[in-house]
Amino acid sequence: MTHVKRGMFAMKEVILYMRENCCLCDEVKVLLDLLQSDHEFEMIEKDIESDEALLQRFMIEIPVVEIDGELLYYKEIDLISLRERLH
Repeated sequence: MTHVKRGMFAMKEVILYMRENCCLCDEVKVLLDLLQSDHEFEMIEKDIESDEALLQRFMIEIPVVEIDGELLYYKEIDLISLRERLH
């Protein structure tokens, strides 16, 4: 589990694996932005094209969201599934 220390508690870290000019990635980013108002987490965007290993791993799979080590692929990502994993 990856958490970022903020004050007295650890904040969850959510990683969005994406690439520039990807409309599906933009949709997932909007969902995550919406959830940040109710759930405290740090969102980190990782452009897979800036890292050869990430590019090979996620080339046609993006967007992918990682929460507490669990990967969610695009077909699994919706507001409800993200909310459940952020609890």
